[in-house]
Amino acid sequence: MGSAQPNDIDHILLSEEEIAAKLDELAAKIDADYADKDLLLVGVLKGAVMVMADLSRKLQHTKVAMDWMAVSSYGSGTKSSGVVRILKDLDADLSGRHVLIVEDIIDSGLTLSWLMSNLRSRGCASLEVAAMLRKPEAAKVKVDVKYIGFDIPNEFVVGYGLDYDERYRSLPYVGTLAPHVYEN
Repeated sequence: MGSAQPNDIDHILLSEEEIAAKLDELAAKIDADYADKDLLLVGVLKGAVMVMADLSRKLQHTKVAMDWMAVSSYGSGTKSSGVVRILKDLDADLSGRHVLIVEDIIDSGLTLSWLMSNLRSRGCASLEVAAMLRKPEAAKVKVDVKYIGFDIPNEFVVGYGLDYDERYRSLPYVGTLAPHVYEN
């Protein structure tokens, strides 16, 4: 299920090595910013699993706890619906906590904007966002993202946690999906 057929990927946008180097850079910034604080990483399922795991292991000087949310704003298609539902809420109490939302990708920003408002209302001491990928051209709302891995073109991408119809998440790189896969 997770592996791509050789002709499913049109081209590789970000290699495994580029992703690892960017994670080192982001982890160093996060370590510097949160060195004297307890940090709660909030991963957004399912896409953020890879970046959350890899980023958390690279944090050397920050006390980190992790929790997960699952929200839905996508069907099986390639466009965000903008309608958000909580499928799995956090276990942690956010009162007085420093929270860093970890995202795989930000496209329209609608889901993330909603999520930030929701988490802010729970009384956290601070709330920031780390995203591996951002599509500036796809933005429908402005979202303040403190830690950004890569800005990418407004193309449909898979790999490194990103899926199409629950496939391709386990690819170690980010690539664009060949049109024949989703035009059927």
